[in-house]
Amino acid sequence: MADDIKEKDKGRTDDQQPPEEGTGENGKGIPMAAELQQKLEEAQATAEMCRDQLLRKAAEFENYKRRVEIDQMNFVRTANESLIGLLLPVLDDLGRSLKLGKEDKSYDAFYKGVELIQTKFLRILEGQGLSAFDSVGKPFDVDLHDALLQVPREDVPPHTVVEEVERGYKLGDRILRHAKVVVSAEPKTDEPTSHDRDDHR
Repeated sequence: MADDIKEKDKGRTDDQQPPEEGTGENGKGIPMAAELQQKLEEAQATAEMCRDQLLRKAAEFENYKRRVEIDQMNFVRTANESLIGLLLPVLDDLGRSLKLGKEDKSYDAFYKGVELIQTKFLRILEGQGLSAFDSVGKPFDVDLHDALLQVPREDVPPHTVVEEVERGYKLGDRILRHAKVVVSAEPKTDEPTSHDRDDHR
């Protein structure tokens, strides 16, 4: 029996011999599992790199979109400032016409018509963010007022706005036009004359 087994082993060719343990089909001696593990690690590294690039591009795009939105808002606001600044003299003229018409009652119908135009015009401007600010009776503020004149006054503290020559306006939270005003000053003290000095002797 043992002799028969030996005879069968001798009859096998080299091609019929079983592959050595741990040898892959490529004949290079690298285990198949190691090759797969290496390829998997490479694929994972590539995917992670692509993911990082995608996240960076997404963040860059968000920053770009935010900058564009800010630029657009600034452009619109600047355009509004220029347009409304050109329209303010028209609003001033309407106000002056109303002031004169109010004093002359013979133009009552004309006065009411101009008043209606001014109200409608002002509402349009207010819808764009325009707002007037009061100045009379307020302390003089260089950020809000342009002083045209100082007049001595005893009834109000010095540096108080006593007259508004031209109204000031804000557009949103920014000063669009300073108010042109008249400001109070300390009353002058009369110096005694020579006649007054002689009377006191």
